Amino acid sequence: MADEKDRGAGRLRVVFMGTPEFAVPSLEALALDHDVALVLTRPDAVRGRGRALVPSPVKARAIELGLPVLEASRVTPEVMGALRDAAPDVICVAAYGCILPDEVLELAPGGCVNVHASLLPRWRGAAPIQRAILAGDAETGVSIMRIGHGVDTGAYCAQMSTPIGEKDAEALTSELARMGAELLVATLPSVLDGTAAWVEQDEALVTHAAKIDKAELLLDPAEGVRENALRVQASGDTAPARCVVAGRGARVCAARVGERDVAPGAVAVARGRVWLGCADGALEVLRVKPEGKREMETVAWAAGLRGDGLAWGRA
Repeated sequence: MADEKDRGAGRLRVVFMGTPEFAVPSLEALALDHDVALVLTRPDAVRGRGRALVPSPVKARAIELGLPVLEASRVTPEVMGALRDAAPDVICVAAYGCILPDEVLELAPGGCVNVHASLLPRWRGAAPIQRAILAGDAETGVSIMRIGHGVDTGAYCAQMSTPIGEKDAEALTSELARMGAELLVATLPSVLDGTAAWVEQDEALVTHAAKIDKAELLLDPAEGVRENALRVQASGDTAPARCVVAGRGARVCAARVGERDVAPGAVAVARGRVWLGCADGALEVLRVKPEGKREMETVAWAAGLRGDGLAWGRA
């Protein structure tokens, strides 16, 4: 371990691994309380209509913080050499997106600890936040866990929970990112001094959070209003909640279970409000992005929905 006098009382030498926006608060919290010797993130990716190379949110923030950054999609001998040179007390991971070999897991005295966005053992895997919403879970949270050989199979030493309610995936992700950062920095001292109480996951309670397929979030008039509302709540840019209304495609950005009685597949429009009839009720659309147009409040969209017999269906 680095000498206490060299790094300041209580400060640790940390390697951080992360890629998306979810990981940024953890990086910021570590940089504030500890010495981040190296940031490992996934390489720049092509994003947006311009198809330009864009740095990961973690890379962008690390550069702003003046931290050394290494881009890698896998741990090569060169990457392993950089990790050894960083001489970390502990390696902290948050949604890095790469399987770590044993050589990495055993490198630091404090091991590899991961910020996972669920209350393990529920929702191991790539999409724990969206899966919790789609399942109608009352609550979710974050876990500080050891990284092992399986996908999110390691023991955890700390958890923090929050009710889901009507929070959409974006809002819930932001909240869990902040919670995870707070819990990570609070937990690290006990991880390093050996007093952390590690809890092995109960395999009987495991659920798996597979990556969301776009087809899973398509709205369907033949299904219940609650199921459709949860699809909207769980949706995002990479997997939007879509349908066809009056013959035109639309992304439903926000919606709620409505109080009107509307036949399945029918569309009701009144006073700037729009309801889509489902199998057992009506879904009220609150914000929408019609195909080829900007996102708008429903009152603006409703003005263009005229005529009797309006219908909607799967995209």
